[in-house]
Amino acid sequence: MRRFKKLIAGISALMLSISMAASGLGTALPAAAADDTNDDWLHASGSRLYDSQGNEVWLTGANWFGFNCTECSPHYLWSGDIDDMVREIADHGINVLRLPVSTELLYNWMIGDPDPMGAVNPNDDPSYCFNKDLIMEDGSDANSQQLFEVLLKKCKKYGIKCFIDIHSPETNNSGHNYGIWYGKSFEGRDGKEVMVTTDLWIETLAWTADHYKNDDTLIGFDLKNEPHSTYGGGPVDAIWDDSDAPNNWRKAAEECANAVLAKNPNALIFIEGVEGYQGHGAWWGGNLRGVKDYPVLPTSGTSQIVYSPHDYGPVVSDQTWFEKNFTEQTLLDDYWYDTWAYLVEEDRYPLLIGEWGALLPEKVDEKALLSADANTLKKEEKNARWLYLLRNYMIAHHINHTFWCLNTNSGDTKGLWENVTFSAQTGTDVQWDDLKYGIFEPSLWQTSSSGKYIGLDHKTALGANGISLDEYYSNYAKSEGSNLDSGGKTDPKDPIQVETDEPTQPKPTETDPLPSETDPKPTDPTPGKVTLCGDVDESGKVDILDVIVLNKNLMTGEKLTEQGMRNAITTGDANRMPDAVDSLNILKYVVEIYDALPV
Repeated sequence: MRRFKKLIAGISALMLSISMAASGLGTALPAAAADDTNDDWLHASGSRLYDSQGNEVWLTGANWFGFNCTECSPHYLWSGDIDDMVREIADHGINVLRLPVSTELLYNWMIGDPDPMGAVNPNDDPSYCFNKDLIMEDGSDANSQQLFEVLLKKCKKYGIKCFIDIHSPETNNSGHNYGIWYGKSFEGRDGKEVMVTTDLWIETLAWTADHYKNDDTLIGFDLKNEPHSTYGGGPVDAIWDDSDAPNNWRKAAEECANAVLAKNPNALIFIEGVEGYQGHGAWWGGNLRGVKDYPVLPTSGTSQIVYSPHDYGPVVSDQTWFEKNFTEQTLLDDYWYDTWAYLVEEDRYPLLIGEWGALLPEKVDEKALLSADANTLKKEEKNARWLYLLRNYMIAHHINHTFWCLNTNSGDTKGLWENVTFSAQTGTDVQWDDLKYGIFEPSLWQTSSSGKYIGLDHKTALGANGISLDEYYSNYAKSEGSNLDSGGKTDPKDPIQVETDEPTQPKPTETDPLPSETDPKPTDPTPGKVTLCGDVDESGKVDILDVIVLNKNLMTGEKLTEQGMRNAITTGDANRMPDAVDSLNILKYVVEIYDALPV
């Protein structure tokens, strides 16, 4: 019989905090923590993502490539200041950045010999000096890892989160053409050849997860960009099945996820699809049909898994589903639903469209494009029609996304920027493509009427035009809501119905029995006595919020009331302080491992 709980999605994150408290970290965060609170980690339940307090979030961002290229730095830092550019990104409402890197780049960081950053060298001319943040204390230019860490600090300053994407095995401006995660070599820093194997790819990602585990600016890892066929030089196709074949992407992704989560259980793991599955083709990395048959199942559960297809229009490559008067429904019928959309529509797993972008005609009219017969449109007009349809579908179905891209130098799509220039008088001038940004902007998470961009940091507002996550849920969620789910208002910390981590089981129907909600009610408080064992927040019932409140007390020292402290003792020994054992006991009661408290 399936077990359903009234949970705030977050058992994985809660188990982490329990284990930290039990291991002797006590009430303080690690001294080496790079963040002030380190509380912005996210996790999944069903097809949604939530923060550590159980509030729903929406990742709406963009790609900024360059770390994957021979320059080993985000492009256009050669013509603009990093602080100015990150501020511009935040002010335009982008709450997360996908940052392509290479295994080679991470390998050199791991061995302690980072690549120099190229084409960014700060200019020493006093009349034209920018990127002073990239000049180290000893006067040297930052290396690639120091640059990455400066970028993380800037993102933290302006309320942006990041995740990295392994775009290619070796550092190569065209490395994305190679379809698998292993089998390429590069020249090591000592001049010797280094072969990227599956083990090395996993090792570098696990090292990175461990190195940055105390900085919740870096929220996750896209394990491999666009696994695909031998087109582009790969020796074999990337496949998705239950075999032990070395090119089985599902198996490799699961092993890599286990290694990363062993170092940082809070990290999100973004997993792209393959190109072909059982005779069905898709965009590179876009085919997630295999998840239905063979999901990626880390040993710690699937609470950190986000599937991440890419989707493009006919200008990138024409497809059969565009060879008609295509609409949202025909795209769903012909391609989207069975390839990736079912994961959200059937509430299986969250999706993040890791890349979507387009070249556009000089002028577009949304209503005219969507009402026209697509057969009469020129290719770039079809591109714009597809862009509107995908954007609207993602907004309506709460699909996370990162637009491709900010840079102007993507050959297939160009970027959200038209140009970046710097002058000593005015600073950095980031010129945005108004048409493209105008289409993209409604898909950014924002409040419904006031148009405030919503960040993913609990305390830091997203740029000059945005608010923090705490501000949204304190002041806006109930009053006006957001464009999440096309405008619904949100009750903060509102419990949702989710199933336990059994992804191969069928979903419940409306007739499936739900557990009883008749929790025992507390009696009148009596000094020195428990009113309801496990009811840490004194809400009158025992639920996942009690675990969260107790874990906050154990981790940060956040105070409980005297009655809450008494209620938190779950072993019958009232002459002690609550500890991680109590947190675990309450959690086991909530998920019905225990029938009653105290134990």
